[in-house]
Amino acid sequence: MACVRAALARRWPLSARHEGQGQGRVRARLAAIERALDVIGTTLDEQTVCAELAQFLCPSLCEAAAVDLLPEDVATDRPHAHGPPTRTCARGRHDLLDAGADAAAQSVAALDEGHAIRTVTTLTGGRPVTHLHVPLLAHGRAYGVLLAARPGEGFTDDETATLHYAARLAAVLIGHARAHASVRSTALNLQRALLSEPGRPHPNLEVATRYLPSGNSTLVGGDWFETVRLHYGRTLLVVGDVMGHGLDAAVDMNAYRSALRYIASADLPPHRVLRQLDETVATNAGRRPATCLLVRVDPARRVAAFASAGHLPPVLFGADNAAEVVPVPVGPPLGTGLGGYELITRTMAPSQTLLLFTDGLVERRGEDIDVSLARLSGRWLRPGAGVEELLDTVVDRCDAQHAEDDVAVLAARIRRRPRPEAQESVTPPPPDTT
Repeated sequence: MACVRAALARRWPLSARHEGQGQGRVRARLAAIERALDVIGTTLDEQTVCAELAQFLCPSLCEAAAVDLLPEDVATDRPHAHGPPTRTCARGRHDLLDAGADAAAQSVAALDEGHAIRTVTTLTGGRPVTHLHVPLLAHGRAYGVLLAARPGEGFTDDETATLHYAARLAAVLIGHARAHASVRSTALNLQRALLSEPGRPHPNLEVATRYLPSGNSTLVGGDWFETVRLHYGRTLLVVGDVMGHGLDAAVDMNAYRSALRYIASADLPPHRVLRQLDETVATNAGRRPATCLLVRVDPARRVAAFASAGHLPPVLFGADNAAEVVPVPVGPPLGTGLGGYELITRTMAPSQTLLLFTDGLVERRGEDIDVSLARLSGRWLRPGAGVEELLDTVVDRCDAQHAEDDVAVLAARIRRRPRPEAQESVTPPPPDTT
């Protein structure tokens, strides 16, 4: 704040004669700036920034305030390269904002000319209303217009300076919000494009998936799911989570998926897939570590084989949809080069549904992970629910839409076999080797 005080002193130098009065004006302007910094820009959301700007100005500096935004910001050296701005928020007396037939035209003129325009309109009864149209400009870009209105002849120089500063601050923040939204949209589109093409499981397995980006995170994460069709009617189910967030995490996630698909095509048991994937990734020092859970489901034998690289265990819902956590031995995360992954197998009946997920589904701030898993396994669902319904219910009851981290979740269930006369013969797979 010292630099702000120094800047104000340079901008408004004081003579000895008016030093006392001038110091009071500087202090008042500084106090207004401090208030603006405190209340404008609490989030990276342009709608919120506009509402906070209007709230800061009205009723302390004017009796009505409105913010009109351009759908897309334009360069300030390209006048008339935009359509009319759209009213985003308004506060105070709407009759003052609507006074005068040319208010909208003056806002467009302020944008085109790149400076504030003051107009005075006479209401019915001879009462004047002053409008100040201040363009929202920052770093060579125009974002919209601030409109402040009050009865009477106008605003003082100090009030006008505060209005200009608040408009400039809001423009900078709106620019940041739009840049953030653009990066986030790019990352989300990339991740959705990658996740929209999982492999197809065998028809003997029902699979449903969901991906939910965090509502609070500034960047997307590296969560993913995958299904790989194997020989002998088996399917490999995969859920993983690259550490970190952002485009880099999404790129690493795609690298993990591609490598896993290639390694899994050799039809190795899950723990050996993890071992080879870990060795492959460990040779690239720039690749981020990741957790991963593999489950190979064999519907013909009604057996599932599990292996984990630092990932949370899956949950198995029974015929009555009561749930239990599958105790899968946890090995090191992928990319560490440590190996040491273990394989466990257990039976899996067509009446059971397997749920694989990333930590965003269950982890909550300040809560032990064992408590989180117990909360998930304590969910009682409607008996007979399909995998899609079961997944929707779990996501809803875990409040995954408001999770602090991204959520990837996959549900799988063995399809019941057709009548014996309609069954096709399936060659039994060879036994797993270490």
